[in-house]
Amino acid sequence: MARKQDTTEFQTAESVSTKLSLAVGENLRQLRRKHGLSLEQLANLSGVSRAMLGQIETGKSAPTINLLGRIADALKVSVPSLISIPGRAGTVVVSHDRATILTSSDGGFICRALFPWGDTQSIEMYEVTIAPHHNEDIAAHVPGTKKAIFVVVGNVEVGLVDESPAILSDGDAILFNADTAHRLHNLGDREAKLFLVVTRIDGNGSRPHPF
Repeated sequence: MARKQDTTEFQTAESVSTKLSLAVGENLRQLRRKHGLSLEQLANLSGVSRAMLGQIETGKSAPTINLLGRIADALKVSVPSLISIPGRAGTVVVSHDRATILTSSDGGFICRALFPWGDTQSIEMYEVTIAPHHNEDIAAHVPGTKKAIFVVVGNVEVGLVDESPAILSDGDAILFNADTAHRLHNLGDREAKLFLVVTRIDGNGSRPHPF
């Protein structure tokens, strides 16, 4: 009969193993979709069967280091990027090829999340690309939401309710309340690049959509 201490240690190890398997599955799914690959295509590239890849993605199978290496090589990423657990040790690296990308319906407004998308954040930062002359109408966020915008390249008009539009150029920044509808308009003939920071104090854990 196992001692209580032994049982606790076993359950803890089992919990860690399960958490790791789920993390690998989620990382693999995100990376595969990022590369625009189907399970069949990744199977052909990696030499790992489609069935095994499916089991790994759903957390039903824990891959060996050999399988991880073959999958990582096929995706052109490091093995650590496949096994990282968001929030571990309080430090998270969001590599460029694993970032969550959000786009408007016509693709004229693209946001790349610069934080772990699966974790609730009170401060969120995005890299934003706006197509030439594109207008993006943004609905009001919950009360207490603020946005800060820093323009890296481009001429961007920020339209706010009951206020005159603010026109920003390279190096300009603006901070405003985002609990009313607003608009971002690229005035130029080239893509505008900017950083967007969203903060909220609603405390309900919901994520305000950046657009």
